[in-house]
Amino acid sequence: MSAHTAATAPRTAPASWTALRRFLALDAVVSGGNGLAYLAFSGPLGDLLGVGRSTLLELGAVLAVFGLAVGLLAARPRPPRTAVRAVIDINLGWTVLSLVAMELWFEPTTAGYVWIPLQAATVAGFAVLQFTTLRRIPA
Repeated sequence: MSAHTAATAPRTAPASWTALRRFLALDAVVSGGNGLAYLAFSGPLGDLLGVGRSTLLELGAVLAVFGLAVGLLAARPRPPRTAVRAVIDINLGWTVLSLVAMELWFEPTTAGYVWIPLQAATVAGFAVLQFTTLRRIPA
């Protein structure tokens, strides 16, 4: 190990853990908040987006539970890598399924055609941030 690596490793690892926990926490707040909004306003949001009320209720429940789980993970000083990878994989799956659902199953309104890709891009962004930050943390 070079002197530079040895000197920066102690500062880099804790900073990376902090960044990872912040990205997880942001994911938890956005996902959980979205889930609660879908649960509370499934009728009006369903009409606005062109997605059925029952679908939004189901998605809202899933997102609320996911947000809680990711929030609990973010609260840990060093979240387990396996759990973080699962969050990343779920986020990537959500991104793909959102776009597929928009084209194959939903009949979105104009607002839906804007919202669905926007939220998919946001979730993909969380996955990228989490993945790149996790890679910076020594095993």
